[in-house]
Amino acid sequence: MSYNIAVDGPAGAGKSTIAKQVAKKKGIIYVDTGAMYRAMALFMIREKVDPTNQEAIIAKCDEADVTLGQEDGQQVVFLNGENVNGLIRTEAVGNMASTISVIGKVRENLVAKQQKLAETTDLIMDGRDIGTCVLPNANLKIYLTASSEVRAKRRYDELVAKGQECDLAQIKADIEERDYRDMHREISPLKQADDAILVDTSYMTIDEVVAKILELAE
Repeated sequence: MSYNIAVDGPAGAGKSTIAKQVAKKKGIIYVDTGAMYRAMALFMIREKVDPTNQEAIIAKCDEADVTLGQEDGQQVVFLNGENVNGLIRTEAVGNMASTISVIGKVRENLVAKQQKLAETTDLIMDGRDIGTCVLPNANLKIYLTASSEVRAKRRYDELVAKGQECDLAQIKADIEERDYRDMHREISPLKQADDAILVDTSYMTIDEVVAKILELAE
């Protein structure tokens, strides 16, 4: 029987940073479901699909083969066999991912892959609906959050460090819009599972959050 940890929460709460470290310390696999949606979004952008045209997205969805692998201990996302790790972290891809993730056919396609992996693998998986929909029977469920101000500042610092021009107020507005979209979508909205433990990271260091989750896992 595999051991699964589900981590949910809004954009910019630090889910992937935290989950990666927990995975390393526990010797389990880290699965970034958001990266799978981003890979699908990258495919749609490349194919010049109109984000408002759901029928076109549904029609194209099966042409994108999104898989996960490991290289040098790091998770790698493959889109039709191409490693796209370095191409999926742009704001444009993030916004497209948030748009297409509300579409039932896209979710079905990727959730089936995620569940299959979890049946046979000890893992920590992060996303928006892991504890509620993807892994409802996870051994431990965490709902990771932080204020929109804190999340915007983290994202701003991250982009500035990469040498990108950005506007803090615009990032905060984008984050709040994405929160609204994620929480109000018809299919698998973002919400805290009844049996999930709330961890607010606004005033915690990364090490403190990792320690807290490891303690809960024990």
